[in-house]
Amino acid sequence: MPIHLRAERGDYAPNVLCPGDPRRATYIAETFFDEGWRCVNTERGLLGYTGTFEGSPISVQTTGMGCPSSGIVFEELVMLGARRLVRVGTCGGLGDGMAMGDTVIAISATAEDTTPLRYAQMDGYAPTATFTLAETAARLSREHGTTVHVGPVVTSGVFYDPDPTTFARWKRLGHVGVEMEAAMMYTVAAVKRLEALAIMTVSDLLGESGDTERISDDDLARGVDDMMRLACRVAVS
Repeated sequence: MPIHLRAERGDYAPNVLCPGDPRRATYIAETFFDEGWRCVNTERGLLGYTGTFEGSPISVQTTGMGCPSSGIVFEELVMLGARRLVRVGTCGGLGDGMAMGDTVIAISATAEDTTPLRYAQMDGYAPTATFTLAETAARLSREHGTTVHVGPVVTSGVFYDPDPTTFARWKRLGHVGVEMEAAMMYTVAAVKRLEALAIMTVSDLLGESGDTERISDDDLARGVDDMMRLACRVAVS
């Protein structure tokens, strides 16, 4: 039995959604899973649930914030039989023309937090999504009429960055968003030969001078619901 996910093989479905917030894990199970889902982990508040979505097996597991915390969870999910990881959460928007509540699909994740590089045992590495999952997510988004941005994101290790020039540097290289877990998930997936994709809702717009604009709670809820429904469909595709 892993140390932080107190479960046995078979308690988790092969397809696992991975939000950072335990409340969001509960919300996903209650709102999107079919009836009959169950709680499979409560250790350290890392809530996990298993059930079905439109008849297909699916789990959701809290990761916490940042690469070190999420890396532990991703590793232990592999021990418990996970084969496809789909990160669901929020990100800061860096791209031109982005709006609050838009969906971001991360085809790659620059490891500004160097934990993934330490895990990969390489000084330079390009953590990348599974292309077929990204392709499916983009197609489903467009079919649903969702505004979607597909591109690289930055996985940062600092939430309150004291450097006001950081956003401009990241944007110059074409990054469409910044978050804190995708690069770790993609690196663990590469090492363990899993499928992985990060899908996020834009919760902040990040200006080149370091300024930020935060989404309203109502707009965030609507954007997150669209993104969660998309993620469930991608996870079981």
